[in-house]
Amino acid sequence: MQKDNPTPDTGLFSRLPKPSLRQRRMIAMTSAAAIVVVGLGAFALLPPVRAIQVAATPTMVAANDSEARAPRMMENSAPFSFADLVERVSPAVVTIKSETTTTENEASDENIPAPFRDLFNQFGQGQKQPQQPHRALSAGSGFIIDKAGYVVTNNHVVDASKKITVTLPDKREFIAKLVGTDPVTDVALLKITSERPLPTVEFGDDKRLRVGDWVVAVGNPFGLSNSVTAGIVSSLGRNNIDSSQQYTNFIQIDAPINRGNSGGPTFDLRGQVIGMNSMIFSPSGGSVGIGFAIPASLIHDVVDQLKAKGRVTRGYLGVNIQTVTPEIASSLGIKDSKGAMVAEVVPGGPASKAGFEQGDIVTAINGQAVEDATDLTRKVASVPTGQTAVFSVVRQGKPLQVKVTIATRPDTQQLASNAPAKQGLLAPSSANAAGLGLSSLTPEAKKTFNIAETVLNGAVITKVDPDSDAADKGLQPGDVVLRVGNRIVRTPTDFQTGVAEAKKGGRSSVLLLVAHSQGGTGFVAIDIDKT
Repeated sequence: MQKDNPTPDTGLFSRLPKPSLRQRRMIAMTSAAAIVVVGLGAFALLPPVRAIQVAATPTMVAANDSEARAPRMMENSAPFSFADLVERVSPAVVTIKSETTTTENEASDENIPAPFRDLFNQFGQGQKQPQQPHRALSAGSGFIIDKAGYVVTNNHVVDASKKITVTLPDKREFIAKLVGTDPVTDVALLKITSERPLPTVEFGDDKRLRVGDWVVAVGNPFGLSNSVTAGIVSSLGRNNIDSSQQYTNFIQIDAPINRGNSGGPTFDLRGQVIGMNSMIFSPSGGSVGIGFAIPASLIHDVVDQLKAKGRVTRGYLGVNIQTVTPEIASSLGIKDSKGAMVAEVVPGGPASKAGFEQGDIVTAINGQAVEDATDLTRKVASVPTGQTAVFSVVRQGKPLQVKVTIATRPDTQQLASNAPAKQGLLAPSSANAAGLGLSSLTPEAKKTFNIAETVLNGAVITKVDPDSDAADKGLQPGDVVLRVGNRIVRTPTDFQTGVAEAKKGGRSSVLLLVAHSQGGTGFVAIDIDKT
């Protein structure tokens, strides 16, 4: 019997027993399972496949007070479209043509490029000739707010108009009646009469707006009717955009608006009017993405009064006021720089009759805190004529309350001068303090500095140290110091004494009441350590 040849020893695996058939099957199954697991893990590392979305109607989500605020708009598809909104609101946006009579020359040489102006004038074409009254046309936008035919637009669109024409997108044309205007808010109300139903839009709640919200502007820039632009709310509560509109907190938008958009509506994504386009900031005359809209809440209040009586009345206190700045607060030794300071009390006005005094700081009206001078002006304006308002006032550091019967604000406020006070003959004198040189308020000084006759007492500033805080605050020769702190200034020595007393009391600044050479009276806080 032949024996098998022995297999040489080749290593570790050579010493293992040969696996059985069952063991080999188990090893194969385990290996296959491992390959599947590894494959699935590798697949998980691949980037996910993005599902293709089918176009659908965008879902509108209202803002709520939950901790995780949902956005106002959720886009279920791209691109997002304003088409449905525009289709619904644009029929109520109208073109307004205003016809006026003017003597202005539209072909003024100011409109001629400088290189050609001399050539134009050389042949007598650029010389100003007496102009005959002629017709002038201008155009703007507006929107219909109810079925009765009331149309809202800007006052400056229809100001001084002889004839106003309203044209709808469906080409219907009407001669409009001017119901009333409110120049200080730049709002005007028109009325048209139609036998057929009129399309309308409704006011929304501008107080729900947030910076970043979408807005849509519809108007007629350059006569291009029903032009639509979109953008976002860039800012809210813009003040002091126009000095003639002290009652308006503008909404700043970046939706492009141009000449002819004035009076057109700005819509939110609900299709409600949240503002009326009024003005733009532009160095070129065209849109640069900085536009301003009058809030709907203000327009609504003005329109209600114009409907009822054709004009707007506002409350009147009879004071000239200024904001309490940190410098003024520091000079008075108070911590809070909020409130409005009374710079002048109009003689015979409501405030004068109620006992208001120059230098009073108004901190609240009817329990509502006053932030600054603008805030007080608006709060007083909202008080109905004849109603009594309670003012919280700080006078020389002591709080008190003053009750005032509010009057109607005059259309043109006449500034009344104080009654003449007895003024003794004072010898001319001069003094220097806090970087200011002052002299007596003599007839010669009044003539030299062209000081108003209504300024009867005080010390006139004759020089200002350019390195002083007084210079930084804008004081200049010709200004008259009426008071320093609580001390009335009749001579330069009074001013000098007042500054010395402030320094002795450890104060680094003093509050001056100044009659400015350019007109008006106001308080100025100056640093007396910086000279």
